[in-house]
Amino acid sequence: MAGGLGVRVNHLSSTLSNMGFRTHLFFIGDPWLNGEESCKGGRLVLHRWCQWISRYHPNGVYDGEDEKVFDFNESIPGYVMDRILTPTLRREKNVAILGEEWQTTETMCRISDLLEAHGRRDRALMFWNANNTYSFHRIHWERLTRCSTITTVSRYMKHLMWEMGLNPLVIPNGIPKSLLEKVDEGQARGVQDALKAETILCKVARWDPDKCWDSAIEATAELKQRGVKATLVARGGIEPYGQHVMDHARDLGLEVREAQVDRETPVGYVAALQGPGRAEFVNFRSPLPLAFLRVIYHAADGVLANSGHEPFGIVGLETMAAGGVAFTGCTGEDYAIPFVNAFVLESSDPLEITDHVMYLREHPEESTRIRKAARRSARQFTWEAAARNLIRKLENQANIQDIIGGNAGPDPIAPFKIAGRTMREEPHLRAEPPVTSTQVRGR
Repeated sequence: MAGGLGVRVNHLSSTLSNMGFRTHLFFIGDPWLNGEESCKGGRLVLHRWCQWISRYHPNGVYDGEDEKVFDFNESIPGYVMDRILTPTLRREKNVAILGEEWQTTETMCRISDLLEAHGRRDRALMFWNANNTYSFHRIHWERLTRCSTITTVSRYMKHLMWEMGLNPLVIPNGIPKSLLEKVDEGQARGVQDALKAETILCKVARWDPDKCWDSAIEATAELKQRGVKATLVARGGIEPYGQHVMDHARDLGLEVREAQVDRETPVGYVAALQGPGRAEFVNFRSPLPLAFLRVIYHAADGVLANSGHEPFGIVGLETMAAGGVAFTGCTGEDYAIPFVNAFVLESSDPLEITDHVMYLREHPEESTRIRKAARRSARQFTWEAAARNLIRKLENQANIQDIIGGNAGPDPIAPFKIAGRTMREEPHLRAEPPVTSTQVRGR
């Protein structure tokens, strides 16, 4: 699991399998776990790839990345063709192959070439998805567009790719339905009491200048200058830029405290927020489970999911599902409607944040209204909704390729994912279990 892509691939694969798709997920996995693992009654098969390399590069998926990409390209296409595609297509099943991120582009092209060589390319659907613009310069776009339908996660990303002469389909990310459950109000009050603040802000993001950490810090300092007892609760990553953020907070006169988690329980996390006196910048160095982050999102007066470049922005959507007030940027956050279900920041000026916070302090009824609207909006962005969007677009492509005629019925066929997925059977083909999808995951 690494960043938003890990979240996307995990939830999308699980959702597809829950919907009845037989899904194979290929990803760079823990070298000490089983290379192949069957889940959900056999509907989801995990393929942990490049494990022999990961044993020499144990520091995460990006450690030894070039070696892993080489091995991925060399070994997956033949395996997928022989073990999944050939037997599936021989049974006249439909199959979709979905690749994620730049690391899978060559693998997708080679799978397409193998299908072509076997005379079966027209029977398989191939979608490749861009979650970000990372390493776009390393992609052979002309070849990829011949082999796959290009997709991305937001209209913002679509517009960026338009400038490159591409026209991807938009298939948004989502959130698990479980995140729509109400947050425990008692736990939220515990967070508020522990911080001893009049206004609580929260920011969860990598330590990166693109995430606009300086704006968050400076807005907190500006609130202090206006006489507001404000506290910013932060959870960053392991990036060295975090030291700059800490130093900047201290230079602005904020009282900084590191939150130490002794017990990984709700009570333990709240206890970590407490300390002698009142801190104005509280930084969690320990990872926080989403269950507790949701409590903070709900307890906070504003969650600063503000970024200068955000392809989708899952934190803002998670905040809305928790009944929080999200302050998003204005790039890929298609779910955010200004002053209706969120605040959409037009600039990196900290005064824009400060003014919105002061407005909410003066008009608490507006905070209540936005929180209710946010939860209603979040219901439209579950992974089930994202999967249905995907399936409809796969069906459209299947019609173009003459794989199916008209619309498929309501029951799904099975998918195959290289960080990939698949679509739906026609009613008259449903005597056998659902088809197969495969997902190949990159970054």
